[in-house]
Amino acid sequence: MKQWKFTDVLVTIMVGIVFGVIMKFWDDFYTLIKPILPTMRQLLYGMWFMVGPFAFLLIRKPGAALLASLAGAGLSAFIGHGVQVLMYGFVQGLMAELLFAAFRYKRYNIVVAGLAGVMSCLGSFLLDLYYGYADLEAWALVVKYGLRTISAFVFTGVFAYSIIKALEATKVTTLIRPVSPDEYKHLD
Repeated sequence: MKQWKFTDVLVTIMVGIVFGVIMKFWDDFYTLIKPILPTMRQLLYGMWFMVGPFAFLLIRKPGAALLASLAGAGLSAFIGHGVQVLMYGFVQGLMAELLFAAFRYKRYNIVVAGLAGVMSCLGSFLLDLYYGYADLEAWALVVKYGLRTISAFVFTGVFAYSIIKALEATKVTTLIRPVSPDEYKHLD
């Protein structure tokens, strides 16, 4: 297993903080479109699940998804979204970590990244049930969380994967971790 270095921790936390800022603006956008697209806006919800899988795809070390998710949630809590958001950050990051662990932290493709987002969505759903935010009729639960699941896969699989692949192509990630030609095969 690859050992963590100080730069890995620093970059992972910075990824979380950058996503925390992005999520603040995304939250404003999400609120703005609520009256226009009350149900379909769930297709934009996947942004909140993106930080952990993105960080793991970038750093490729166990714990990156959890640490980045906590850092993003920590910033979100600090700027006024309340302490409860820390629990969401922890659970979403943990669920993504469990998925990456199931693949022994050796798969970096679009499907695994997307499934990590789906797992984060599942964790969020379980917390929503616990906090009473999912107190809906069965059909409404299926629609709401079905759309969120699709969104989770698209944001964490397609978008996060595509951004990482673009970064790999520019060789920017060699500053974070050395990339061997063999690792490029995992991105295809």
